[in-house]
Amino acid sequence: PKNFKITQPNTWFRIAQPINGTTKLSRRHVYLLPTRFGWFFSSMLFALLLGSINYSLSLGFAMTFLLAGMGIITMLHSWRNLANLEVMVHRAKPVIAGETAIFELKMAEVNNRARYAIYARFAGQPSENVEHMQYIDILASSNQIFKLSLKSQKRGWLKAPHIIFSTRFPVSFFNVWAYAEINDQCLIYPKPGAPSLAIPASHAEGAGILQTFSKGDDDFAGHRHYQYGDSPKRVDWKASNRKQGLLIKQFKGEENSTLWLDYSTTTGEEIEFRISQITRWVVDAHCRLINYGLRLPHTSIYPGMGEAHYHQCLKALALM
Repeated sequence: PKNFKITQPNTWFRIAQPINGTTKLSRRHVYLLPTRFGWFFSSMLFALLLGSINYSLSLGFAMTFLLAGMGIITMLHSWRNLANLEVMVHRAKPVIAGETAIFELKMAEVNNRARYAIYARFAGQPSENVEHMQYIDILASSNQIFKLSLKSQKRGWLKAPHIIFSTRFPVSFFNVWAYAEINDQCLIYPKPGAPSLAIPASHAEGAGILQTFSKGDDDFAGHRHYQYGDSPKRVDWKASNRKQGLLIKQFKGEENSTLWLDYSTTTGEEIEFRISQITRWVVDAHCRLINYGLRLPHTSIYPGMGEAHYHQCLKALALM
């Protein structure tokens, strides 16, 4: 026929799509085939049937039909072990380019029956590699967290490929699997440059490092409210006991210590090299507990400190 088209094998299977953040493995998305043990079991039943017919063995017929019935029940239980599970995105923490991204998924059981030995892996990953697979048991009407790993290569958003869920419970006669798509992505931070890329020295309000000072040795100048990532050693516990919240000690030397990291001061012709260079400066400034800001071609981040500020800067660099 003129309208006949040859499709690829990977398009023959239905892939469960997310609806309002939840992907359901409905009955139309679950597939089943015998394993090599299942084929061996079927061959054994066929041999028993032939022997019973040839020798007119009533006990042989009973044994054959009993085992065949158990095989059919096993097929039903294997299929029910995966059908109607729900998958939801949990979280994916940002990582540095080249590291392994961990995607956390919440798998929920809503039909009030326990599920056992559920395996999961990303499409394209070898099924024999145990490193990329995880299996869990899910109690009736409860949920469990899956952690799937995926190697990152470059900065930016890393979208999770579709996932293959499978099970061979209870007796490994049948392999049951389903494909599921999830709306999840992990932010990949740029890889910092070599530690030898020191922060350049320049004026305090310019595009480089702040004035040199010895943190903690200057005169006391007052308090500021605690920010996430501040060192506990800087907390003034006596002042904090006055029900004003956690207060951090400030010193006079810190008032004039503002570090601006400017993309225009980086060197090199390749954009990725310059981004890795300024990423190194951000990491060093964060480790040295320096108050720093970031100037990029299309955005600026006001100077600050702490984990939230650190991740804000790395996110801006990742999405350049």
